[in-house]
Amino acid sequence: MTENSKPIRHRIVLKEISSRAWEHPADRGALVALRKLHGFDTFIRKLSGFLNERMVKMLLLGSCVRVSERQFPRIHRLYVEAATSLDAPTPLPELYIQASPRLNAMTIGVDTPKIVLDSALVDLMDDDELRFVIGHELGHALSGHALYRTLLAYMIRFGTSFAGIPIGYWGIRAISAALSEWARKAELSSDRAGLLSTQDVAAAIRVQMKVASGGHLEDLDQTEFLQQAKEYDETEDLRDSVMKFMLIENATHPMNVVRAGELRRWVDSGQYADILAGNYPRRSQDRDARISDEAAAAADSYATAFRESQDSIAKLMRDLGDGVNDFGRWVGGKFRGSA
Repeated sequence: MTENSKPIRHRIVLKEISSRAWEHPADRGALVALRKLHGFDTFIRKLSGFLNERMVKMLLLGSCVRVSERQFPRIHRLYVEAATSLDAPTPLPELYIQASPRLNAMTIGVDTPKIVLDSALVDLMDDDELRFVIGHELGHALSGHALYRTLLAYMIRFGTSFAGIPIGYWGIRAISAALSEWARKAELSSDRAGLLSTQDVAAAIRVQMKVASGGHLEDLDQTEFLQQAKEYDETEDLRDSVMKFMLIENATHPMNVVRAGELRRWVDSGQYADILAGNYPRRSQDRDARISDEAAAAADSYATAFRESQDSIAKLMRDLGDGVNDFGRWVGGKFRGSA
């Protein structure tokens, strides 16, 4: 029996897996803190559901095709398989296909998330790749990214209004940059969910290659594509480091080449294999998650990335730090010698 002319692989069902298993530490820390605000999330759900959710549903029902066993049955099967791998609670978010030449997908809605795939993805991706794409969007829904980003935006708005704080241009820019950074980390989280859905590393990388190239996979080489990601990270010129910051400051999605490199790095870290082996947090443990632990994990993640980065600014800062430490030890030695 074959699937797209390939032998069927049996994917592991990750029973009771918590979204914390695939969330990037910087994403997970924010989410755990916001999930502690019981009641506020319910308020946001109801507020959104009163108008926005109904508008979204009517728009999708009137202009797109809802996936079911009878409409886009192949996509429906892949959706069920991806959801099964993640042991996703039912009912699942509704899945729609919209006519579009773009290679894009999105999860919209706060109270009742809905997943939308562009038709170009259906035409271009094979089954393993589509499982990744669908699993990525399902990861967004299971993590509640839309809900908690909306909640945080309301908190910032209410907080500055009630406190009468004139945060000004630079304050707004700092908040915007922080939210964009969170959004980028949320995309990395969902890429991991997509990989856990399809359980095919090569397919997950191929998705980024196809999207980056407009579908010209036959003209690409995976090793060289990943080398691009390494070259992007290891820039030797300070000017390039500044340009990278300017390019991504307000971007909500990491670049596709960068996403491929980040996913490969996560696999190489051993965390992916560890999850497949059954070592992951369960949903029943979510209430016990501690904000302090997640904040420490986020800080450690950024510290590790800084230590291992070959970016010119990161290397300069490490060298400066080493120089300051060496100078401090030299001064300390002089004082001890003269005492």
